[in-house]
Amino acid sequence: MTHSTPARERPNGTDTLSPEAGGSGAAPTAADAEDPRTVEYGTAGRRLAYGECGTPDGDPVVFLHGTPGSRRLGVLVDDAARAAGIRVLAPDRPGFGRSTDWSGRRPTDAPAWVEPLLADAGVERARVLAFSGGAADALALGATRPDLVDRIDLVSGAAPPSVAAATPRLQRLLGRLAATTPRLLGAILRGQTRLAERTGPSTVLAQYTDDPGQIPADAAELVRADFLEALGRSRDGAVTELAWIAEGWGVSPADVTVPVRLWHGGGDANVPVEDAERLRDRLPDAELTVLDGDHLTTLLDARSRAFDTAPRG
Repeated sequence: MTHSTPARERPNGTDTLSPEAGGSGAAPTAADAEDPRTVEYGTAGRRLAYGECGTPDGDPVVFLHGTPGSRRLGVLVDDAARAAGIRVLAPDRPGFGRSTDWSGRRPTDAPAWVEPLLADAGVERARVLAFSGGAADALALGATRPDLVDRIDLVSGAAPPSVAAATPRLQRLLGRLAATTPRLLGAILRGQTRLAERTGPSTVLAQYTDDPGQIPADAAELVRADFLEALGRSRDGAVTELAWIAEGWGVSPADVTVPVRLWHGGGDANVPVEDAERLRDRLPDAELTVLDGDHLTTLLDARSRAFDTAPRG
């Protein structure tokens, strides 16, 4: 059985749910993404920021955002998590949002920041729900530290370059830029961030869905806020992870020893469903559910399904 210490009972750090911390004592909401907790890890003074949502004393799930992304995207699963009795821990992965940069980070470094995150939250083990590029860290955890992970759910999850049959052209270009001219890519991302600041959500949504108009207004604005948070302070996380497209992940799906459930859209242009099928076939214990959607709409559709089918401790 997993162990989860409710946020209000944590002995180590500010109580984000207490009245003294400005909270109401209720379950975390979008407001908690504004003032995340931080935990120091490693020997270089690095800090990891994370927010919470869902049910404070529920079964713990670590939500890993995409590339780029931030803890803010975790709020998108808040209602579904509450309904299922899930406590969501949503970190800014290194180099994104308010977490410290870690140039040269690899997927296999994930335990170095996930284990301190769990310890700070009073959690021994957790399930992992990863969206898009967050799949790299999720699978690395399942391969290198299965003692920390009960199960992995990949929603619109990227496939390792060693598995992907046909990486979309734009992603190949971004991977080459990240590996060969990272400063140029950083400047491009900075320009995209400034454009997103001046325009509405559709500018950001176009990167994730073929039909931005079908995304509910609140979800659309949340995705925009997530993008701005991800790249507003630094582009290092995105550049580092995009380089993995060219350099590989250093993770073999065959080494993942925990159950993996894949939720993928049949119309996903960012990660073709054929890559999800290939990944499923290479994982020792995996199931694939194909939904009628694209990259982003699959996340909206699968958020409650993934929680509903998750085994309770």
